[in-house]
Amino acid sequence: MPSTAVRAIDYDAPRRRLRVRFVSGQAYEYDEVPPAVHRSFVESGSKGRFFQAQIRDRYAYRRLDS
Repeated sequence: MPSTAVRAIDYDAPRRRLRVRFVSGQAYEYDEVPPAVHRSFVESGSKGRFFQAQIRDRYAYRRLDS
């Protein structure tokens, strides 16, 4: 999953929670993310672009401790 913006993506399917860790070290958890959005994110050619267009500011989130 090479990306210049996103270091790791994790998904808790039963809870529909998406965790994203950025190359900066910051990590966030997003609520109520549909499985199809997670799949598309993982399969996207540009993780940073997909995140900006399809996830950021669309789902409730919280910053996680690094």
